[in-house]
Amino acid sequence: MRILITGACGFVGSTLARALIEATPGIEITGVDSFIRPGSETNLEPLERLGVRVVQGDIRQAALFESLPRVDWVIDAAANPSVLAGVDGKMSSRDVVDHNLLGTVNMLEFCKAHGAGFILLSTSRVYSIPPLASLPVVVREGAFAPDPSAALPNGLSAAGVSETFSTSAPISLYGATKLASETLALEYGEAFGFPVWVNRCGVLAGAGQFGRADQGIFAYWIHSWARRRPLKYIGFGGAGHQVRDCLHPRDLLPLLAKQFADASAPRVVNVSGGVGQSMSLRQLSDWCATRFGAHAVASDPAPRSYDIPWMVLDASLARSAWNWAPATALETTLEEIAVHAEANPEWLEISNPR
Repeated sequence: MRILITGACGFVGSTLARALIEATPGIEITGVDSFIRPGSETNLEPLERLGVRVVQGDIRQAALFESLPRVDWVIDAAANPSVLAGVDGKMSSRDVVDHNLLGTVNMLEFCKAHGAGFILLSTSRVYSIPPLASLPVVVREGAFAPDPSAALPNGLSAAGVSETFSTSAPISLYGATKLASETLALEYGEAFGFPVWVNRCGVLAGAGQFGRADQGIFAYWIHSWARRRPLKYIGFGGAGHQVRDCLHPRDLLPLLAKQFADASAPRVVNVSGGVGQSMSLRQLSDWCATRFGAHAVASDPAPRSYDIPWMVLDASLARSAWNWAPATALETTLEEIAVHAEANPEWLEISNPR
């Protein structure tokens, strides 16, 4: 089997490349990465030692794909994954669209030309923000939870946000580019006869994830706590009650293996740790305090654009359709990050230079 992974030297792309090589004898992997993300260069040599051919290139350039070898599948792990992208002054809105949408078009044209299947790693951020931001919640053990006595939006239950939840705007520029990419991918697959799968992922986390609060909150929080860097609870009263679920990207591998071989299951599924692997920032702080010792966290109750109190994906469709469930416990993922933080005290400077 021949695989092309875009964003191959990012955290998710490199993790999947290593896992695929370990699990699939004879696999040939080509990776593409632009190395614009600080820290991604650290994954180049380890991947090359495993036999991955890494091509430095920009997915926004159609000419890049003319030089790539024929493959059986393309896994799209390339994106600017920040919900604030295009509005926080760090990247222009056009750059967000170019990276996250036009890059997808170039990949789909490549799949069309070679008859390759396409797997899009999408996001929970395709779901509509207003009903999530106004979700009625209660606080339990230092974490928000949907209020069981209140009427909840369609597609949301105590198990999380399902695929039937609204994707109406606003969903952020980032979310819009991913949702548009999903639609285009499904249309290309139908029009030109190649398989397409869309996996909407919750928060992906693990050792080696780059330290940015807007892109990898679990890794950022643990690395910052270990280094006694300033930390702050932002919004929702400044108490750190907001909740996210957590999934290790290697847990995607069993699902990908089934998607490589099947063509009959639902095309779009949530893939997440779910309620059982979710945690608030307050709870994460408690875990860090036990692991590393006490550290003060500041409070800023002012709201922030696009923030929501509780985002947990309901992955029951992936479970019923693919017999898939996350395998890595939340505690295991957190400890993996902590060990990496201790072994790499300079990681925040490498992956998030000031």
